[in-house]
Amino acid sequence: MKKIILSLTLLGLIAVPVLASAALADEGPSEDVDIDATLDNVRNLVFGAFLFFAAIMLIWAGFSFVTAGGDATKASAAREKVLYAIIGIVVAVASAGLIQFVKTTIVQ
Repeated sequence: MKKIILSLTLLGLIAVPVLASAALADEGPSEDVDIDATLDNVRNLVFGAFLFFAAIMLIWAGFSFVTAGGDATKASAAREKVLYAIIGIVVAVASAGLIQFVKTTIVQ
């Protein structure tokens, strides 16, 4: 199970930058650096990565709950995974908010 989750995580880490660079390939090289667009890209990448990991953790925790079979230690470990997933979601929202704050205060 851990190998599957690790494989999916690595696939997500590889796929996101490749898809992002493919979307930018049509524009070609440019002389101007658009800070707003760069910050938006970073925010979207970080937000998406954190939410991806949180979703994987929630799925893993659900699977752990189902397979716990009444074992208190396994159920406790699954609860911790849910807690970590919630913390990941909070960090994702906070990182998106921080980048938006920087964008509105410093860039403008």
